[in-house]
Amino acid sequence: MNTILICDDDRDIVSALNIYLTSEGYRTVEAYNGEEALAAVRAGGIDCILMDVMMPRLDGIRATAKLREEGGNIPIILLTAKSEDADKVLGLNIGADDYVTKPFNPIEVMARVKSQLRRYTTLGGKPQEAESGLLINGALTMDDDAKTVTVDGEPVSLTPLEYNILRLLMKNPGRVFSTGQIYEQVWNDPAYGSENTVAVHIRHLREKIEIDPANPRYIRVVWGLGYKMEKM
Repeated sequence: MNTILICDDDRDIVSALNIYLTSEGYRTVEAYNGEEALAAVRAGGIDCILMDVMMPRLDGIRATAKLREEGGNIPIILLTAKSEDADKVLGLNIGADDYVTKPFNPIEVMARVKSQLRRYTTLGGKPQEAESGLLINGALTMDDDAKTVTVDGEPVSLTPLEYNILRLLMKNPGRVFSTGQIYEQVWNDPAYGSENTVAVHIRHLREKIEIDPANPRYIRVVWGLGYKMEKM
């Protein structure tokens, strides 16, 4: 069951969308400004966002920009008024996936939500993870139950640290992790002076999974920020 975040400062709209979505079998999370939306996404478990543009404290445009800066690739559908054409364009330019104009038709909202979820879950936005623990990105496959990794069907031998780095990145495609975040999550220690250690392990990992380690397809560096798993 997918979870939809509804964010609008108009509680009547949130309530109406909640009724539409739950009647279609979705779980919902409610937020009433951009800051609450960011907190909900950071808590995890959100599969799609309906985000109002005009809100107090942090508007939908800035909240969308912040989510994309943090590496999130969850589909975002903006809720806009007819007079907000410039905001529609700006929102799409900074990473929103779609928009619905108020007053909206619930059938249209459901259609757009379903379309974005289909892209997210089946076309490479969300990691393909079955109950078996299978993660797939392009030709790269990880079976987390069997603790195996293959590239184009060929097995790859990884050290435990390399495996855990790869698992972290594959479970969060498109998200940027700093070297400190990688070190803390994989080594389970404070990240003091961890840059070189992580860089060495990333280099070794690339040598094993990339066709051309000097021009990697999967594990990409985001200069000044860290590393991410490129979505294939």
